[in-house]
Amino acid sequence: MFRTALRNVLAHKARLLMTVLAVMLGVAFVSGTLVFTSTISDAYRKSSEKGFTGVDVAIQIDRKEGGKAGPGAPKLTQGLLDRAASVPGVASVSASVAGSAAIADKHGELVGHGFSTQGGNYYAGKDGKDARYPLKDGRAPRTADEVALDSKTADRAGYKVGDTVRLSVDGPVLEQKVTGVFTTDDGNVAAGGSLALFDTATAQKLYAKPGEYSEILVKAQQGESQSALKAAIEKILPPGADAVTGKTLADDQAAAVEEGMGNMRTALLGFAAVALFVGVFIIANTFTMLVSQRTKEIALLRAVGASRRQVTRSVLVEALVVGAVAAVAGLVIGIGIGAALHPLMRSTGMLVPDGPLVVPPTAVFAALFVGVGVTVLAAWLPSRRAAKVPPVAAMGSLHAPASSRSLMLRNGIGSAVSAAGLLLSLTGALRDEPAKALLGLGAVLLLVGVIMLTPLLSRPLIAAAAPALRLFGISGKLARQNAVRNPRRTAATASALMIGLTLITSMTVLAVGMQRGLEKMATDGLRADYVLSMATHAPLSPEVRETVDRLPEVTATSPVRISPARIDGTSRNLTGVVGPNMKKLSGLKFSEGSFDRIGGDKVVVDHKTAKSFGWQAGSTFGVTYEDGSKGRLTVAGLFEGNNLLSGILVDTPELAKHQERVDDSLLMVKAKGGASTAVKDALTNALGKNPALRVQDKDDVTESISQTANLLLNMLYALLGMAVVVAVLGVVNTLALSVFERTKEIGMLGAIGLDRKGIKRMVRLESLVISLFGGVLGIALGLFLSWSAGSLIAERMETYGLVVPWDRLAVFLVLAVLVGEGAALWPARKAAKINSLEAIKAE
Repeated sequence: MFRTALRNVLAHKARLLMTVLAVMLGVAFVSGTLVFTSTISDAYRKSSEKGFTGVDVAIQIDRKEGGKAGPGAPKLTQGLLDRAASVPGVASVSASVAGSAAIADKHGELVGHGFSTQGGNYYAGKDGKDARYPLKDGRAPRTADEVALDSKTADRAGYKVGDTVRLSVDGPVLEQKVTGVFTTDDGNVAAGGSLALFDTATAQKLYAKPGEYSEILVKAQQGESQSALKAAIEKILPPGADAVTGKTLADDQAAAVEEGMGNMRTALLGFAAVALFVGVFIIANTFTMLVSQRTKEIALLRAVGASRRQVTRSVLVEALVVGAVAAVAGLVIGIGIGAALHPLMRSTGMLVPDGPLVVPPTAVFAALFVGVGVTVLAAWLPSRRAAKVPPVAAMGSLHAPASSRSLMLRNGIGSAVSAAGLLLSLTGALRDEPAKALLGLGAVLLLVGVIMLTPLLSRPLIAAAAPALRLFGISGKLARQNAVRNPRRTAATASALMIGLTLITSMTVLAVGMQRGLEKMATDGLRADYVLSMATHAPLSPEVRETVDRLPEVTATSPVRISPARIDGTSRNLTGVVGPNMKKLSGLKFSEGSFDRIGGDKVVVDHKTAKSFGWQAGSTFGVTYEDGSKGRLTVAGLFEGNNLLSGILVDTPELAKHQERVDDSLLMVKAKGGASTAVKDALTNALGKNPALRVQDKDDVTESISQTANLLLNMLYALLGMAVVVAVLGVVNTLALSVFERTKEIGMLGAIGLDRKGIKRMVRLESLVISLFGGVLGIALGLFLSWSAGSLIAERMETYGLVVPWDRLAVFLVLAVLVGEGAALWPARKAAKINSLEAIKAE
């Protein structure tokens, strides 16, 4: 029986080709994802290990609250550094001050992206060198107008020692002389970021305060363990400071990288699972049809003594061979995908470090397990059907008809599962607070239920296309009859396309709704003509507002300042604004009070925050500010918050009294006569044409939101497109096997006068009807799922609303038509070439 199975694989290799391709694509995506994420994780991990080789213990402060130290946090001062240096077992100490430093190249363009534009200090030890940053050329910076650049940034921007570079830390443009070029193992630099180093005094002025550091790094003497040194240093630490070993730092950074890669890996593997799920329908379809076509052969095997178990094993062995071939091919292609993704992502501007290609054992195991497992699992039901073929079937050439009882059972179970999924989805969506668990479970059950019901739905939906098919004469009539002849096969073929379009439709509707919601928030909740912020996501210096206020074109400004605080034992942020100016700059709606009430100890609070603390207008509450001082604030107004402004709004002068370092998250600007090119140019020029400073009007804000949403959506389309490709293979496979199954019938049609063109048209129309059936089901199901999932988003984004992009849905329907037409090309040509006389004579 094993030899028989192998011969059957070789005899039907052309028919199994599409199955191999479908499984191969899914396996390639799985293995490629594992190879790529392992390669990136390994590169980051090695970079982290190198970065901490000279660090045995680090003294830090918890900065989890908005990137700032919490209220009353200790300071890492020069005195603490000197005490650490005197601890027994310490060989040397150094200290770092870190922040953002956006560097412009010689063409005025920003080097690096976002958070990757880093700045720090060159801490010269007793030998005048900083072991973290070996100098490649020149010397270390010594004065306030000098800087050193990492070698990769210097090469990309075209700078060398002696050049003048324009950079910005928090808004104002600085012109620094490049005194040195250094090398570094910093992971962000390796990934394409930038690093600028100042002398320690200048870095402290830019990022902290004179005499204060962000982190103190300690190196142990020879033979001193990290744990022993950590215990010794903890004895000199002030409350709130923490000592961490170098190994822990490296492990934590590696874990953070692994977590980040894990999120990406999970997302990509989710799309691969969709493609494999779609592939299951192709595999099951293929083996079902092969078993059906070999009824007489299987019956003869039973007649000569083969048991049911042997027949089942024979079909499963075929699936095993097909799966193994697809798995090996998919693994090879996946390794190629993993290798190609690295330079591809670098070319798009994404920050990924260099490193050798890593093929983890999990990729090999997953490829074989997924490829073989999915194929064998999908072939299990067809193998059971094969085993039920009675020996007496060898006496005739008729195929055993599908059991109507099993179809009724499937319809019954499908109806129950669909009803349960619909009920759970509606319950979750219509509750005051949508339940993620109910919505998620309901969506899965509804999708599974509809898949089970597709045989039942195929007849009425395909019958609805009958008037259009009549226009094509006998070919259209035959196409409709062929499409509903075997509801199971039609359902399995259509379901593959339906799943892909369900996901694409739901993602599109949700993304468009979020995009419109964000745009509405930007236009309705923002009356300011311009919003100024750092492209590096760094805070803005108050100097930016002072510069802007001096422009005659500007009528009102207000910074948005964020400061961590503690209220009733919980961590909260206080948001500083200029109350009298906010009426001109923001369209927030108040239920009580107004922006005019802000001042001194009077604050306004958004409804959600007030509800969480049980506050109302007139309530007072205690607060611990960023500097550790305490006070009491009074709620003078309640407003409806949005993603731009929410929480507790405080007067900026009052907040500044308690801030360790006064800086702004962004600056809102109102201009005479509204936004115009002239005003934007005036702002840009006044701020030194800083490439790191974004001057955005409402259209710019909307455009940036649209670009981000469209980028994410296009990535989703590309990933889900693989599921559609697999679905196309399924349609091709089903039609090809169907043509082979109906060879005698097609030959008879040719003999009684249906020409080759008519036969081709019949096959193409059959494919078109099946594809449209899957497309309509997918779009309808996607709309429902996006409506139910939208309730979760609406809870967090009040401006979100269901927006149905009919133009895109029309494109998806056209896509289904193209899938049907494209998938039918080869089967139609194959059908047209059938010789009528030979087909009629065939058994």
